[in-house]
Amino acid sequence: MLLLAGCYILRPNSFSIWESITAFFDKGIKDLGVQNAYFPLFVTENALNTEKDHVEGFAAEVAWVTKSGQSELDRPIAIRPTSETVMYPYYAQAGAQSPETEIWIRSHRDLPLRLNQWTNVVRWEFKHPTPFIRTREFLWQEGHTAFATKAEAEEEVLQILDLYSRVYTDLLAVPVCKGKKSAKEKFAGSLYSTSVEAFVPATGRGVQGGTSHCLGQNFSKMFKIEFEADDGSKQFAWQNSWGLSTRTIGVMIMVHGDDKGIVMPPRVAPLQVIVIPIPAGSMSDAQRAELTSTTADLVAQLKQAGVRVQCDDRDNYRPGWKYNHWEVKGVPIRLELGFKDLEKKSAVLARRDTGAKETVALTDVAARVPELLEQIQADMLARSTAEFEECKETATTWDEFMAALDRKHMVLAPWADEEEIEEDVRKRSATAEAMGAKTLCIPLEQPELPPGTKCFASGKDAKNWALWGRSY
Repeated sequence: MLLLAGCYILRPNSFSIWESITAFFDKGIKDLGVQNAYFPLFVTENALNTEKDHVEGFAAEVAWVTKSGQSELDRPIAIRPTSETVMYPYYAQAGAQSPETEIWIRSHRDLPLRLNQWTNVVRWEFKHPTPFIRTREFLWQEGHTAFATKAEAEEEVLQILDLYSRVYTDLLAVPVCKGKKSAKEKFAGSLYSTSVEAFVPATGRGVQGGTSHCLGQNFSKMFKIEFEADDGSKQFAWQNSWGLSTRTIGVMIMVHGDDKGIVMPPRVAPLQVIVIPIPAGSMSDAQRAELTSTTADLVAQLKQAGVRVQCDDRDNYRPGWKYNHWEVKGVPIRLELGFKDLEKKSAVLARRDTGAKETVALTDVAARVPELLEQIQADMLARSTAEFEECKETATTWDEFMAALDRKHMVLAPWADEEEIEEDVRKRSATAEAMGAKTLCIPLEQPELPPGTKCFASGKDAKNWALWGRSY
């Protein structure tokens, strides 16, 4: 095997989707005042051990470099599972190598400091690798910001969460639930974590789609990230971290895919239209030349209209083979142009998402295709949103909860919001065929919780509604 288990290759089609996501999100964070930077791949053991709770949360996932060539290193070096311990020493005096070294944060005038990096990370420990969803190495962005006040930090947490939500809904046509993670599920060392949660109806499992964490002052105290306030006092910075990864691609594939292959939302599809000319054996040379010319003209018009288009004019494959080939790849629209179509001065547009076909005059193709692409995008989001809502049930008792899980659904249930109860639910809901359930999130949009409502699992007074489910 050439490829290490748990690792994967992003071929051009998948990397193109990632480029669409990065372009959208990068613009969004830059509009907020975030700047891009880059920090090292390696972390010293001392730096990694600075924040005890954080390290314990990642201990099983940290990969270590112990040799250089044939020589043992004096001290092992960690490969970043995330970059808090790489970056934060340089936000403060801890990163200074000498008294002359610049300290990034001294005064309130140095705040906010808002950095992001597009990079890879390595998380070694997991039981069941799943392409895109759970792998040893993956691409992501990670934002690391510092503020003078908690209010500023909390405002950014929700701004980033909204951008993550829009990546899924606006680009990938995938609905998500925005919420706060439980104490058990929050990011190690954070004050609290928020996330966008997706759901895969075909498997009945939730997927954490992106997280935005309020770190509070925990990390700033550990790394001595202090600033001088207006009144001359020394205060610790309020920090956030947030990340979105190539897991997004896996979510998109699983939510929209069908028995024929991938179904691409038009906004991220590397190729939006495939043009397939269909020559007939009885065509004359002049007719073949006209077909070739008309096809080339349509491709040029569509490119001029901003459509990502390609013509498959390979003569060693039959049209049926080509249809199947491009359906597997999920191209949103197939444009068919045959001898009879040419005579009628029209073309056939076939949708990948529904299979529906329509005949369009050649003179209208360049105007119709962009409209149809937007319609496909909207229809895909509407369809996936309807499925998401159909897979979400409300339960107030344990029996209702388990019945919903058995139907491979998410469950919105009143909860006492205690770690011990969540662990008990995980154990009690596990079966021989399926893992136990956990909280996906505590939705930010909370239904009314009538006074006296009891927790579905413990019978204690409920504090909120939580969204539960089995997950990746």
